[in-house]
Amino acid sequence: MAATTPQARTVLEQFPAGGPRDSWPAGKYTTAQRTQGASAQVVMDLRTNQFLVVTGTIAQ
Repeated sequence: MAATTPQARTVLEQFPAGGPRDSWPAGKYTTAQRTQGASAQVVMDLRTNQFLVVTGTIAQ
């Protein structure tokens, strides 16, 4: 079985998880980034309790 290495990701923006009900700023930001051609997605950072918008692009 071949070992896989995790893909490096670049954090584009961070949003606190405790936002107002029915407010999805991370999702809105992700949609805007995708509209501009970025392969952005939202992930949860449990350590900091934040939503991160990341892209698969390796940071330079």
